Amino acid sequence: MEISALTRSIVKRNHAIIAEDGYINSTVPDWTNCTVNIIINHAMGANFSQTIITAQKSTRLTGKTVSSQIFFYILEGSCKTTIGNETRYLSKGQFVFMPIQKKYLFDEFAEGTQILTFHKEYEKLEGYDIPEVQFGDTANFPASAYLGDDALRLQVLLPDNLSFDMAVNIFTYESGGHLPLVETHIMEHGLLFFQGQGVYRVGQDWYPVKKGDSIWMAPYCQQWFTAMGKEPAVYIYYKNVNRFPTQI
Repeated sequence: MEISALTRSIVKRNHAIIAEDGYINSTVPDWTNCTVNIIINHAMGANFSQTIITAQKSTRLTGKTVSSQIFFYILEGSCKTTIGNETRYLSKGQFVFMPIQKKYLFDEFAEGTQILTFHKEYEKLEGYDIPEVQFGDTANFPASAYLGDDALRLQVLLPDNLSFDMAVNIFTYESGGHLPLVETHIMEHGLLFFQGQGVYRVGQDWYPVKKGDSIWMAPYCQQWFTAMGKEPAVYIYYKNVNRFPTQI
């Protein structure tokens, strides 16, 4: 029998590792008949939110984005989504990016469907329009070599233009692949491992990580990763981009 006082999760001032063994369910208004796990949030010091939704057949997610945009990614299963007058059916590996001031409805869920969400308050840039709704399927996005290393493959899921102030990418590491340097930068990250395992350096600490783990990294939290094991390590991650680096 496992000792219930043990966990791989850890929360520090500028980073966190959140393992599935510590999930506690939350209730979110207008997200009904589902389990919501709030993984990353402003309460821990982050400037964005990351959640995982686990659906039943009768699940309905309704609402309107006001000041925050939302990225919905289907981890497992399928559902129907209606945004304005447009309706789409989404399944594993597909996503929808929803800008501000949009009404949405998700229903007709296959039981057990899981959705990952990233939420960020939108920073309007003078001279640029608010982005449009973006539907996508990760199967249609190229996996380009990162910094010329074929062991590292990056899929960029949102358009790279100044209307967008957030990016969502999928990073695939072949076993033994690793970042070529310890990164130190202004961008904040939230990520979820889809597959595999490895070791992540976050700040001055080293953590074994695997499928199902989430990581929060604050701005300027140093980071480095290497994939280990017999299969590639894959994670999806959020970062803030394309805005002036100071409010002064």
